[in-house]
Amino acid sequence: MRLMGLDYGDRNIGVAVSDAFGWTAQSVGVVQKRRDNGELDEIAKLVAEREVSEIVVGLPKNMNGTIGPRGEICIAFAQDLQQKLNLPVHLWDERLTTVAAERTLLEADVSRKKRKLNVDKMAAQLILQNYLDSKTKR
Repeated sequence: MRLMGLDYGDRNIGVAVSDAFGWTAQSVGVVQKRRDNGELDEIAKLVAEREVSEIVVGLPKNMNGTIGPRGEICIAFAQDLQQKLNLPVHLWDERLTTVAAERTLLEADVSRKKRKLNVDKMAAQLILQNYLDSKTKR
């Protein structure tokens, strides 16, 4: 049972996939958003290749827990994914994951250019790992 984590952004969608046991998340890459919604087809291809059975989409909540315009966009994206792929799609609170990914890359002394290329997939990995960790604590 593999899970896929997605960090939905304005231009890119970070992608991570779990191991077969659902214990650890590994970043896979970034899917570029397109005007024709072709990113859904690209994600569907990754789902098939990686034998993914569930998807976790990061939900950007406000710091007070409310859902703003960005969160509404992510909810709509999750619904589109669920309709297209006919798989369970979970929304997961992603507050500060991009900040954490940026901080980790800064601490690793990664150049600004490389940080920009890696932050989305690292944020997806953090979203998925946090989701997986929450499931094992039961």
